[in-house]
Amino acid sequence: MAESAANWFVDQFRCPVCLDGLKEPVTIPCGHSYCMSCITDCWGQKEQGPPYCCPQCRESFSQRPLLKKNTLIAEMMETLQKTSLQTTAVECDVCTTEKSRAVKSCLQCLASFCQTHLQPHYQSPAFMKHKLVEASRNIQENICLSHGKLLEIYCQDDHQSICCLCTDDHKGHSLVSLDSNWTRKKEELNETKVSCQKLIQERERGQRELSESLKLLTSSALETMEDFEKVFAELICSLEKKRSEIKEQIRAQEKTEIDRAEELHRHLDQELTELRKRQAEIEKLLITEDQVNFLKSCQSVCPLPSFENVPMTQHTLFKDISSSMFKEVLEDVFQQQTARISREVSNVYVTNPPEPKTKNDFLQYIWDINLDLNTAHNSLKLSDDKRKILSSDTAQQYPDQPERFNERPYILSRDGLYGRFYWEVECSGDEWAVGACYSGIRRKGSTDDCALGFNKMSWRLGYYLKIFSYIHAQNKVSIPVSSRVGVYLDHKAGSLSFYRVSDTMTLLHRVQTTFTEPLYPAFKVGNRSSVRIIELKKEQVSTLFCSANESLYERVRIPLYSTKLEIETNGSDVTYSQVQ
Repeated sequence: MAESAANWFVDQFRCPVCLDGLKEPVTIPCGHSYCMSCITDCWGQKEQGPPYCCPQCRESFSQRPLLKKNTLIAEMMETLQKTSLQTTAVECDVCTTEKSRAVKSCLQCLASFCQTHLQPHYQSPAFMKHKLVEASRNIQENICLSHGKLLEIYCQDDHQSICCLCTDDHKGHSLVSLDSNWTRKKEELNETKVSCQKLIQERERGQRELSESLKLLTSSALETMEDFEKVFAELICSLEKKRSEIKEQIRAQEKTEIDRAEELHRHLDQELTELRKRQAEIEKLLITEDQVNFLKSCQSVCPLPSFENVPMTQHTLFKDISSSMFKEVLEDVFQQQTARISREVSNVYVTNPPEPKTKNDFLQYIWDINLDLNTAHNSLKLSDDKRKILSSDTAQQYPDQPERFNERPYILSRDGLYGRFYWEVECSGDEWAVGACYSGIRRKGSTDDCALGFNKMSWRLGYYLKIFSYIHAQNKVSIPVSSRVGVYLDHKAGSLSFYRVSDTMTLLHRVQTTFTEPLYPAFKVGNRSSVRIIELKKEQVSTLFCSANESLYERVRIPLYSTKLEIETNGSDVTYSQVQ
């Protein structure tokens, strides 16, 4: 009981590095204790530098702590060692009166001896061949229970120690001496210990790097939020300035029109006064009976003074200016940029997420593809919901665009992808393909550098001439047919995978390469064929968080896309321009 208690106390004061009892114990500022040599060696490694970390709790110190011997723990360790020696001491089997502590046990004599009674084993030739070991209470465990002989042989087949008489029961087995097997096993354990120490060091280094990455992630997030706060503050300030300018312009225009109207009003008042005076004179002549005077005065009042035509009242009110147009432009810009930033934020992660396997795993990375009609060949048309691509017998009247395919029946996504994304399509007909390409793929002509999958800038999975295959750089791999295809992109890992979608996800083909640019989802729809982009719903919310542009443990930085507006006014016209 005393022995187990002493052992328990000794276990409480083991060094976490060497796992032995603390030797010259030191306590660092976080409160953990180590052997002086162990913590010195740990901090002296090449990869360990400022800040210095505690191997247990990972608390870091900007300067290397000054190490001083912990006298209290040292005294406790000394007391425990004495107690352990007293408790575990083996008594000499030869001493008759006062028993002395044994220093060696003899496996041939099956007895333990003190220093005095051990001398015959050193001096007498009869005892010199006896095998001596450290004094032990369990010396009987070295004797065969069946034959009473010393266990000096090891059976490697049965993994047990045997005596020389037990060999008859182990015929044909691989037998070695106990000493040689003990030496070999000890060497193996030493090698295992070294490997274990290396693994511990690698894990400790991984913990340090992960902790550093988390610090960088936190500081990056804070810095990015501050950037956004600054951008929005500048945007608000800009909008306030433009609001004041528009209000001033409205007031100036109001004053100009009021002054012009008042001037016209005064002019009309003068003309009214003159006309009313002439009207009074005419009425007075009309009632006179003096014909001579009437005819004489009539000549002076008959011709009316010449006046300019009174302008018709035509007005445009300020309320006719559509302020809702301003709101719609802002909402559209903010919606586009917010979606763009959201995509970048969702591709931030610290540890590499596991490869998706189930349908729900893939649904974490759903990407709703927006087709770019400016790239569509004129034999293709879209459904009203812009999700289905159909082959048309009638050429569509699309305007000529530099990015439009003029020979190949292709259409691309509007957005390039630079992270982890998943999309799904349902295909029908005899000539169709789904895949991805760089934006630099040629659009004009019908040569291989324009053909999806027939160059190094594009990858595709498709059905043509009743053959279902994967093609890249003219290399073709035939695979089982599937009309419903899921496409999963991990841009950073250089992986583009195609799956047959049913109750389970079956891998059809996987590309493993290094992508140097964003990838644009691409579709081919030939004669009497169609491709429909499936509308999926997220069933799980992803919180991944490792930058698509940076490797593990590197600094994570969320790209900042600021949104600004330039507002120009010209009379009653207002022009809004987005600046990126």
